[in-house]
Amino acid sequence: MTSLALRRSGKLLAGLVAAGAVLAACSSSDSTESASPAPSASVDEALAALVPDDVKSSGKITYGTDASYAPSEFIDEDGTTIVGFDVDLGKAIAQKLGLEGEFENATFDSIIVGVDKGKYNSGMSSFTINPDRLKQANMVSYFSAGTAWAAASGNPEGVNPDDACGKTVAVQKATVQAEDIEARNKDCTDAGNSAIDIQTYTLQSDATTAVANGKADAMLADSPVISYAIQQSGKIEQIGDVYDSAPYGIVIAKDQTEFAEAIQGAVDAIIEDGTYGEILESWNVSNGAVTKAELNPAS
Repeated sequence: MTSLALRRSGKLLAGLVAAGAVLAACSSSDSTESASPAPSASVDEALAALVPDDVKSSGKITYGTDASYAPSEFIDEDGTTIVGFDVDLGKAIAQKLGLEGEFENATFDSIIVGVDKGKYNSGMSSFTINPDRLKQANMVSYFSAGTAWAAASGNPEGVNPDDACGKTVAVQKATVQAEDIEARNKDCTDAGNSAIDIQTYTLQSDATTAVANGKADAMLADSPVISYAIQQSGKIEQIGDVYDSAPYGIVIAKDQTEFAEAIQGAVDAIIEDGTYGEILESWNVSNGAVTKAELNPAS
């Protein structure tokens, strides 16, 4: 697994295909605060005291995110506002620390580097916690997701995730699913079977559109993303079961351990006061809820 591989895994704000068109027109450098309504969280003064002075003086946590991954983080119908359950959670975490949460759109594989170099205070973009990533940053767990597959309704090409040889499969680049499909493709060719035609997209929304429009036979992505895509498009269905469940983690710079502890405490605090559960329920992703946050958990 490469060090920058990501897993990217309610309020049905926009049709997924339409959202993909909006995303395609949106610059990856756009920055905006989410305007999505969400429960507010009261300040925990003890946790707020752990926030680094430079973050405290700015009055905000700036999160790097790739806003192409509904329902975790994506662009709203207005074409500029970043919304999603990650956004609502990130804002609630910031509120617990006496700060505002601001999300800045970026490409997947630039976010951890951006956090390390101080461009962002944190990264919150459906990052799966894995050993390679833990070498680069502190990570606080806050959600759990697996991988799922989807095909056009009725699965007209008869795609079997366990035997996709010869099929055309869409995937978002730099994700654990991209590594998954490459490994499956190698199994196909090693066995003397037809290769998988892998279509790799920068935006998950484009991969979803490819399946909905018949350009690809199937796709694989994080389980909440597949569930949301099914709800939104009305043209695709899940095939097979969810597998390889793992925690999502909030990224904090490796040398900012005290700040990471503050983030961990804030996640636990919103779990305890009910804000966390309300947010997940509003996005219909409660099945990914965790009962406590962990800092740099073994994976």
